[in-house]
Amino acid sequence: MERAAVFDVDGTLVDTNHLHVTAWWEAFRQAGHRVPMHAVHRAVGLPSSDLVARLLGEDRDTGRDEELSAAHKALYGQCFDRLPAFADAGRLLKRLHRDGWTVVLATSAGGAELSALRRAIDADEAIAGTASADDVDEGKPAPEPVEHALELAGVPAERAVFVGDTVWDMRAGDRAGVRCVGVLCGGIPRADLEEAGAAAVYDDPAHLLASLPESPLA
Repeated sequence: MERAAVFDVDGTLVDTNHLHVTAWWEAFRQAGHRVPMHAVHRAVGLPSSDLVARLLGEDRDTGRDEELSAAHKALYGQCFDRLPAFADAGRLLKRLHRDGWTVVLATSAGGAELSALRRAIDADEAIAGTASADDVDEGKPAPEPVEHALELAGVPAERAVFVGDTVWDMRAGDRAGVRCVGVLCGGIPRADLEEAGAAAVYDDPAHLLASLPESPLA
């Protein structure tokens, strides 16, 4: 039977979370908001509109949400030519592909950003498809991104594993009915990932690759 390995990208395969934090912090600063970086970090992984709502509250001027999102996108876009993949991220995807897993990405990135991330990973031959925020009505922690990834793979939830680095990833995977694996390289504590639904937690893609025989991706 087919089986699917679904991967988040930012903070899971590519070391971008702190770049996102800095870009969002600067976007907020330019708009006159003082938002601590640690608070931004905890919100990274949410869709832009949900991230802004979480950090600025429901009584904000929602008419400026698009302006904030556009500022973040422009600032983060300056890094597209040098996004750093985590060690062995591409090797992990290629190994799973060789082992018979259908590898699908589930990410909020699209367009030029997604292209830059895929260049950084350098494993296109192993990636069967990508479920982006543009393909669903709700992003993580809603289950739709993971469910769409499963549709692309043609695999039921019980034959899939979802790997991510945030609480939002774990909640999305858990709600979609897939087994969740967390990685610590995005900066979220192990206890938080486990509480949100992670069945196993690894340091980073290299650690997961080295531990495959004993992992949920065995």
